[in-house]
Amino acid sequence: MDDTGPDALPALDDARIAAMIGKVVLVGVTRYGGDGQVQDLQQYAGTVLRISADEGVVLADEGDGHEHYLPPMLDHYLAAAPGEYRLLSTGATVVDPDYLVTWDVHARQ
Repeated sequence: MDDTGPDALPALDDARIAAMIGKVVLVGVTRYGGDGQVQDLQQYAGTVLRISADEGVVLADEGDGHEHYLPPMLDHYLAAAPGEYRLLSTGATVVDPDYLVTWDVHARQ
């Protein structure tokens, strides 16, 4: 496998990984169909269980414990400002998450 191509993931920073383990991430995912129209919006919060190049960022859902697998591009995980965040999809409130991340997923045409 070529780790130097345009689609190669950046190397993971062990210090950043250690800092993120056990922290709460507030996630927003927007899925687009092949026509470019929004098909689905998803929001959830989860605690970081582990991070690796193979699995990505693995979260345990704060609601049901279900594991979510997210891309391991750690620069996309931004520090969250303290406060209450209401999830539009469920109405649940997440208090003082550690990180925020959003992803856009586009279907191939």
